Amino acid sequence: MLRLPLGLPPEVVNLGAGVHGVRHSRDVFRLPDLWQLHLYSYSADLTVDGTTYAVAPGYVSLTPAGVPVQFDYRGRSEHLYVHFRPRPGGDPSYVPVVQDAGPAAPLLTDLLRSAIEASPSGSARVAAEVWTALWRIAELGTGDEDGRTGTHPAVAAAIAYVEANLARPLTVPELARVAGISHNHLTRLFHAEIGTTVVAYIRRRRLARARHLLVASTLSIPAVAASVGIPDLQAFNKACHRELGGSPRAVRNAVVAGGASA
Repeated sequence: MLRLPLGLPPEVVNLGAGVHGVRHSRDVFRLPDLWQLHLYSYSADLTVDGTTYAVAPGYVSLTPAGVPVQFDYRGRSEHLYVHFRPRPGGDPSYVPVVQDAGPAAPLLTDLLRSAIEASPSGSARVAAEVWTALWRIAELGTGDEDGRTGTHPAVAAAIAYVEANLARPLTVPELARVAGISHNHLTRLFHAEIGTTVVAYIRRRRLARARHLLVASTLSIPAVAASVGIPDLQAFNKACHRELGGSPRAVRNAVVAGGASA
């Protein structure tokens, strides 16, 4: 988890929309004295200080100053970015390096695009828009979808890893290693705090993410399936029927039809 002071508006040094992956499939860089905020509209691998995360459309990442970053792209890739300096003041927030913004992604996009359209970078309006976006990002992990707070640190670490790596194969032993506890202990904690098994939680989050991508993006169904770690289309179709009540195409078309009749 990153310690991010948010008591005062940040100093915004640079921001915009970056297009990558056209000439080179990899970028490696480090900003010595600036934090980085990225909001993604593509799938790629992001390596921060030696740890690799899978990012997908609607994901957001934060990188502290001085930390090396590597992007491995899968084609043309566009993201919104902000380079900023936090100002000391107030109680800090603690945020993961990578999060799935989920339903908050459109709001974050609007805030960052509004900041980009305002000028210059150091203006009060830009700082206010970015400050609001950072608070929204910090609030993404304040509770799970049932509104629970005060999650055990090991469970919180496992959940953050799941959210950042939905596109990858995930196992309970792997999550237990990330959380720093035994397989059995993590299983017991999940039952006690989340009310379900680790495997069921991963499945639920994958399908919730799939529904969001089907509804809010134009990604192809195979791309959505790959983005949530179920690349087998037959298995993805069965999972959507079981968890979402219909095929991936039916889920997407139902929303389109509902929007057209409103």
